[in-house]
Formats: sequence, C-alpha cells, structure tokens
Amino acid sequence: MSASPAAPVVDIHAHFYPRAYLDLLHERGFASGTTYSTATPESLLKGSGRRYGLHDAAFTDLPERLARMDAQEVDVHALSVPPPDCFAFEPALHAALCRAFNDAASSAHASAPRRLVGLASLPVSSPRAALEELARARSLPGICGVALGTRFAERELSDPAFLPLWEAIASARLPVFLHYAPLTVIGTPERLNAFHLGNVIGNTTETAIAAAHLVFGGVLDRFSDLDICLPHAGGVLPILAGRLDRAHAVRAECRHLQAPPSAYLRRFYYDTVCHSDAILAFLAGFVGADRILLGSDYCFDMGVEQPVAAVARCAAIEPPLRQAVLGATAARLLGLDAS
Repeated sequence: MSASPAAPVVDIHAHFYPRAYLDLLHERGFASGTTYSTATPESLLKGSGRRYGLHDAAFTDLPERLARMDAQEVDVHALSVPPPDCFAFEPALHAALCRAFNDAASSAHASAPRRLVGLASLPVSSPRAALEELARARSLPGICGVALGTRFAERELSDPAFLPLWEAIASARLPVFLHYAPLTVIGTPERLNAFHLGNVIGNTTETAIAAAHLVFGGVLDRFSDLDICLPHAGGVLPILAGRLDRAHAVRAECRHLQAPPSAYLRRFYYDTVCHSDAILAFLAGFVGADRILLGSDYCFDMGVEQPVAAVARCAAIEPPLRQAVLGATAARLLGLDAS
C-alpha cells in the first residue's frame, strides 16, 4: 500500500467478476451463437458469433487482486463490471445479474474494507427496476458509486424515461463510472471484428457518443450535481470538442444548449487509461488535472499495467496536483475521505 493513509491511491477503473455473476452468465445469460470461454484471447478469434472471454483468474480471485494492487502501489479498487444488459436478454435475468454483482462487491468490501469498494450495477432494461436496485444497492456496505453503460438497454442515456434515475443518482451524490457494453459497440460489429477494432476504436467512440447524449440531451443541464467519469481518458471526446462547438454554432438541432459543448467537458471526469504520455499530458492541459482520476482497466490485456508510474511520468500533472489524480479526487467522490 502507499505511504500516506490520508490520501489513498484509488483505481476508478477496476473490473471484478464475482463467481455468482459468472455462474448466472454461464447458465442463463447467453443467446444462441455466443461463446463464453476461459481460454486465451487468441483462441476466441476462431469461429463466428458473439464471443466473450475471461481468461485471468485475477478478475475473480480477491487475494490475487490485492497482491497485484500492492505491486502496482494501488490502495483501493472501485470494483465494477461491464454492463450486464449486453448479456441479459430478459429483465428478470438482468436484475438477477445486477443483484449478484452488487451483493458480491459488498462482500468483497467486507473482506478488505480499506482496499475494495463497489460501483453498483443497475438493471436498466427497466427504469423502475433500475430505481429499485439503486435504492437497495446504495444501502449495502461498501457501495460508493454506480457503473452504467453507454446505452440503457439500447436506449440512449438522454432517454426521458431515465430522468428519474439520473435524479436519484444525483440526489444521492453517487459518482457514475460510464463504461461501454462490451458486445454492443456503436452498432456496427462487422466492421470492427478485425484487428481488435471493437475495443481500440469502438469503445472509445462509444464513450464519446454517450457523453454527447448527456450534453445535447440536457442531462447535465438538468442535474448540476451529477458526477460522471469517462473511461479511456474520455475516448475520442476531447479531440472532438471543436467539432461539437461547430455543430452548436451552425446546426439548428444543436443550438439549444446553455453554453457551447466544449464548456461541458469539465463536467466530466476522465480516467488515465490512454497508453500515451503525450495524450495524458494533452488531457491534463485541456480539461485540467483536477478532472482526472487514476485508472488501470484491471486486469484486461488492454489495461495499464503500472498506472501510478504513468501518472508519475506525466510532467503536465504537476506535483501539487499529482496526489489529486492518484486518489484524492476519487476518494472525495466516493466518500472515502468521510469513512
């Protein structure tokens, strides 16, 4: 663990697959033509159909996770699971998956209360069910935030049916970690099958689409207390700021905002998962280091193996703000500094 207990190093982007969750997926969660495998990623490239792999026991094994956290000099993982609605093809299963994850994340917290907290998963296939699970999950020990997908069961984040959910999240002051659904990226799977483009390009584009719906759809204007963290350093969103502003200036359907879209970029937080010192420096200069949270994408192969070292290398994150990026900001958002 880090040397300063007053300022824990917090990884906001750390995935966790509880055994109960995986058992539900294995038994009930996949449609015909979908492959679930614990084999290596390379083996999943063979064959056709929807493929999902989980080849590293560290996703599930908590002692192994804690050992890897120590090796990375990370004190706290905010546990989340990619949105289960991409697997759940009927509402009852979707709700069961969310309950299984939330209960297991709370149990993980109980096993290591200073090291593990949970970001609740919600069954967004039904706005009412999502509200009900939010009310239940937020009472569980260790649940400090919410992890949501870039779409709500094929509906956009600005869909009016979900305004009560956004209101409840904002009122509870629970931060939201926004993560793509791994099997439903930007609606064009055939073009992105090759070269791992579904992850490399699809995921980062999906993040920008979701953020744009929150901006143009008025969700951020309506809920000023809503704190949302975007994965993968915001994906392609920051580089599109000028283009979004141009649309606001010349397109009638984009002129309704209270300010140009680029003014909303500081409403978001961004993790550090970008694999580029230059891009992390650009992000720090563009949105400010006070809006950046440490992330690793634990423990996918596309994650960052040494996230603390990546921040230390970034000269644009000056020492007075480095502690904020490493964990002080995340600790405040998650309420860890009050515990």
